[in-house]
Amino acid sequence: MKNKFFTVLSYILVAAIASVITFAACSGDNYAPQSSKLAQIEDIIAECYIGGADRDTLEDYAAAGMVEGTGDRWSYYVPAAEMQAHRDNQNNSYVGIGITVQLREDGQGLDIMAVTKGGPAEEAGILPGDVIYAVDDALTSEVGLDGATELIRGEAGTKVKITVIRGGEKKIFRVERRLVEVVVASGQLLEGNIGLVTITNFNSRCAQSSQQIIEDLQSQGATAFIFDVRNNPGGYRHELVKLLDYLLPEGVLFRSEHYDGSESVDYSYASCLDVPMVVLVNGDSYSAAEFFAAALQEYEAAQVVGTQTCGKGYYQQTIPLPDGSAINLSTGRYYTPNGVCLTEVGGVTPDHVVEVDEQTYMAIYYGQLSAEEDPQIQQAIKLLQGQ
Repeated sequence: MKNKFFTVLSYILVAAIASVITFAACSGDNYAPQSSKLAQIEDIIAECYIGGADRDTLEDYAAAGMVEGTGDRWSYYVPAAEMQAHRDNQNNSYVGIGITVQLREDGQGLDIMAVTKGGPAEEAGILPGDVIYAVDDALTSEVGLDGATELIRGEAGTKVKITVIRGGEKKIFRVERRLVEVVVASGQLLEGNIGLVTITNFNSRCAQSSQQIIEDLQSQGATAFIFDVRNNPGGYRHELVKLLDYLLPEGVLFRSEHYDGSESVDYSYASCLDVPMVVLVNGDSYSAAEFFAAALQEYEAAQVVGTQTCGKGYYQQTIPLPDGSAINLSTGRYYTPNGVCLTEVGGVTPDHVVEVDEQTYMAIYYGQLSAEEDPQIQQAIKLLQGQ
């Protein structure tokens, strides 16, 4: 019994020694001390992890975690595979079929919430309210939103088969993928000669498109304007400055404080749009959209209607990396004409707060609510009619 005990003990000792040897072989001490901690971890995982790991994937996760470690909610990492979509977003154009979709609550299909006017999907006969059942031969209930979106994307000139359910029946459409330009600004002449200008974002073409809409509405008789920047995610500073310069009289428009301590100021020229104006905002009005409302409010050129905006006072710079990826990093602060940082004050406070319920909010988000049904637009009309 004693010999058996010592035999078992010897096996345990051998196993323990082997474990120590194995652990020592994978110790961080064995890697170049001049390399960074991340590089050492990557090497350790690549050499010692029993499951195997892809270095590109490891680096993507590490990069994303490092940017997230700043604690800044506005900074993020863009993998190389997503850079084209990122550029498309900034350019307000993309190769696709021109639909906005949302995963159904039960996961059984994608609701088509909007169809781009003049886009491939509209030309093919696809309608808002259709439910996408399958893309090519893949069921959307199985591949989900991301999978279906990836399948719909492709090269310009190629076709994709979209199977939808409409009125309980399946319909098949073969739609050509084309370059689709996002509608940056749209306009509508309301009763009382009030022009409604909806600005989707402040990326490429925003200023030019918005000015064209304003002038078109003026030619139709518009003598007052409502600018709708609800659910507007912001965009480029130079697009914002161009539009504000068009609307406001001479003075400071925008102040920027850069990461290196330097500052810059953008000014407006004397010419302006001297008509009554109202700006619509909500909690999803970000960055340039907020500063647009703040500038008009501080110049007393417009009243602001809606709900408190987000309070995004930092601006980001997209910094490319050698492998084709990039980091979108907050590199400075923006200030309103009066020198207010919206981050510090929690956004723009409307002159007239008009709350809406969740159902109304979503209908506004997807453009499914008429001006007559929109309580925030109706409040803006009352203000303009009372002037």
